[in-house]
Amino acid sequence: MEQFDYGIIGGGPAGYTAGINLAKQGYSVVLFEKNKLGGTCLNKGCIPTKSILHSAEIYRNLKFISELTNDENFPQHFVLDYSKVIEKKDKIVEKVRKSLELAVKNSGVKTVYEEACIKDKNTITAAETDYEVKNIIVAAGSKPRDVKGLEFDGQFILNSDDVLNLKELPKSVLIVGSGAIGTEWARIYNSFGSEVTVVEMAEHLIPPADIEVSKRVERIYKQKGIKFYLNDSIEKLEDKTVYLKSGVILTPEIILVAAGRTPVMCPNCDNAKVLGDSCGEIQLAHYAIHQAKEYTLNIPFEKNLTPSVIYGQPEIAWVGLREQDVDESYSISKLPITALGKSWCDDATDGFIKIITKNNLIYGAHIISKEASSLIHILLTAIQNKITLSEIKEMCFAHPTYAEGIFELI
Repeated sequence: MEQFDYGIIGGGPAGYTAGINLAKQGYSVVLFEKNKLGGTCLNKGCIPTKSILHSAEIYRNLKFISELTNDENFPQHFVLDYSKVIEKKDKIVEKVRKSLELAVKNSGVKTVYEEACIKDKNTITAAETDYEVKNIIVAAGSKPRDVKGLEFDGQFILNSDDVLNLKELPKSVLIVGSGAIGTEWARIYNSFGSEVTVVEMAEHLIPPADIEVSKRVERIYKQKGIKFYLNDSIEKLEDKTVYLKSGVILTPEIILVAAGRTPVMCPNCDNAKVLGDSCGEIQLAHYAIHQAKEYTLNIPFEKNLTPSVIYGQPEIAWVGLREQDVDESYSISKLPITALGKSWCDDATDGFIKIITKNNLIYGAHIISKEASSLIHILLTAIQNKITLSEIKEMCFAHPTYAEGIFELI
């Protein structure tokens, strides 16, 4: 029986980060992955979705080019082969995965591509082989959340895994849920020209976001022709006809259920360290990575300051307290993106930068803007390190940039 200091079940961000860090410290590590290294993020989430988003944005920009050429028929000169979009996505995922596989191999981690289970607190079994381990880490990830009455069939009712592999662009799609997954796919299909409808049970789109962010996204959806129904849900399905509780009747080509993900757990894991999506906390790759670093390198991080980003144009990002979380002792400041010359140059004027402050410190930041995924980290740095508004005002921000909006806001 092979013996190891650590046995890790799951090769996603939490699992491979923990494995590499432990191996670099001289521990013997065996990592079990039943599919492919990289987990949901690399294979079924972050990376493939961003690749498709990029293709969608390029396609959408053809309409802008037609304005510059004075040729109303310019976009019609191009025929979209959606299968090529998926092919490009697959190539990117494969390239990133090969790089990851090499990094894991070079670190000294032994990788076993088999489904594993915990036999007891010191034994992991895979392919009828037992591995003796001193410590067990469970980082088994998550899976699309099931919704009663919307059971996935991979053809009409799809989850976020299924939709990545469609070879043809649907003419119409109904998206159930408006979190990060639902919002990004709504943007993808809308940019490609599909008819998009979103159904959300909550009072506003993107329920976890600041209320003003949600309202602005609703306005952007209306401008882009994305239909949405709030405080609503699917009451019943008959054949391929959808009946909402509000009485609305829809006939989409496909339904994408984007109701979040649920943790995957291993039996007999009472004595194991659980990391990543499996632990049922914040289901984000960067959260999982920092969990692993905290456990293996003793590098703490402030979990309540984990930034959230929704990609597409404009990007949406936030961290810290929201407007609906605070009382009147906090101040709220907002700068419209239209105040920035760079936004006009980029034809990206929709959005704002918003901060929530108290006693010369920032406690929350919310951005809708091009480059929001980068801008949020400037404000995160200020929040976590208690950099005062006065100190930020002493910094010299380059012009023209989106970042200077932070300076102008303070």
